[in-house]
Amino acid sequence: MKKLVLYLGAATLLTACDSGYKPDGPDQVNAPKAAQQANEAPSAPDSVTATNVAAKAHQLQVDTSTSKIGTSPTGVADNSQGAKLMASSDCASCHREREKLLGPAYVAIAEKYPNTPANVAMLGKKVISGGKGNWGDIAMTPHPGLSESDAKEMVKYILTLK
Repeated sequence: MKKLVLYLGAATLLTACDSGYKPDGPDQVNAPKAAQQANEAPSAPDSVTATNVAAKAHQLQVDTSTSKIGTSPTGVADNSQGAKLMASSDCASCHREREKLLGPAYVAIAEKYPNTPANVAMLGKKVISGGKGNWGDIAMTPHPGLSESDAKEMVKYILTLK
């Protein structure tokens, strides 16, 4: 009698559970349900699923690899030769387009120096030789490997920013 009660109790639990087990395999039975549920929008706005979906939709997709942090050129989206040269150099480690970092913002440089051939030549030499005093106590590192023509192209681009 005890065995019969235990057997019926176990059978009732298994029936109520409906684990999806079928002779052809649980994946075959549950696959259409899972695909349908994945394509449906969450039914309750306060559910955990809805919260996770909303949170994922609002996350920025950024590359956080440690080898690229702080090396992306900011504010250099122009396709000019000067912009390309700046993107491939270390300018972004000290400068930003619109805000002061270690060095002045590019737009501040463009405001201070008119776009004249004399200023382009002077600032191009300053990029190559480095120096300090014009923008504070922090010295700009020299870039002796940069050609004068490349430095001038970079300066021409900076002086076009407003």
